[in-house]
Amino acid sequence: MPYIIDGKAISKQIKDELRDEVEKLTEAGINACLAVIQVGNDPASTVYVNNKKKACAYVGINSRSYELPEDTSEQTLLDLVQKLNEDPEVNGILVQLPLPKQIDEDKVIRTISPDKDVDGFHPVSVGRLWIGEKGFLSCTPAGVIQLLKRSGIEIEGKECVIIGRSNIVGKPMAALLLRENATVTVAHSKTKDLKSIAKRADILIVAIGKAKFITKDYIKEGAVVIDVGMHRDEQNHLCGDVDCEDVSSVVSAITPVPGGVGPMTIAMLMNNCVETIRGREERA
Repeated sequence: MPYIIDGKAISKQIKDELRDEVEKLTEAGINACLAVIQVGNDPASTVYVNNKKKACAYVGINSRSYELPEDTSEQTLLDLVQKLNEDPEVNGILVQLPLPKQIDEDKVIRTISPDKDVDGFHPVSVGRLWIGEKGFLSCTPAGVIQLLKRSGIEIEGKECVIIGRSNIVGKPMAALLLRENATVTVAHSKTKDLKSIAKRADILIVAIGKAKFITKDYIKEGAVVIDVGMHRDEQNHLCGDVDCEDVSSVVSAITPVPGGVGPMTIAMLMNNCVETIRGREERA
């Protein structure tokens, strides 16, 4: 049986560390506040937003919630983001995606101040990541790095293959693995002979968006597999991009779905929120 990388346990460990840190900062009169904006009432988005609010309460971060109707205009949302940019009491701004079709997501992301961009999506945040400057890290890839490190899985010198090249997971994942001195290949929908490329991986990170797509034919004996996908199968059970049952005989370690990468995304969002107030005494 492979080692199951427990994202729930590791995320709790991180949130407990952050709670202790926030308590000390609060005692020193330094507080963090996250503003969360949701447009419309998409059920999945509502679940995510509620989970973020719960995590803020657990860690000790203040949260403000802005719930706007589905027909909110782009300009109304941009005006709210700009107002929050200028509010000294707000340290982080998060706009829950996806947004309704009348709103340009890219324009909204670019309007958020890079200094309050706790999702790590702003082009300035992305640029800082790629050139190795300090800044907010994209939460899911940052969570994957913590899963590996806190499970005692060495990254340096390993061959890592990422399947998926999205701006939210694939591309920032590559940058973070390079920071850890891995050798990185990014595969995608146009990659030829995907199986042979995936089979080179010591660490395989899958964010392809297709339920149970990856079987043991794609995996080298003893590889570590990180499954970023989230789907419902024919029985309406949650599953990932990896056929966990099929690959279990060949992998050395794997993240479950649910309970793997998902909890880490919110833990790293909390870390980014705390990052907005770390060292404020020194900067003052």
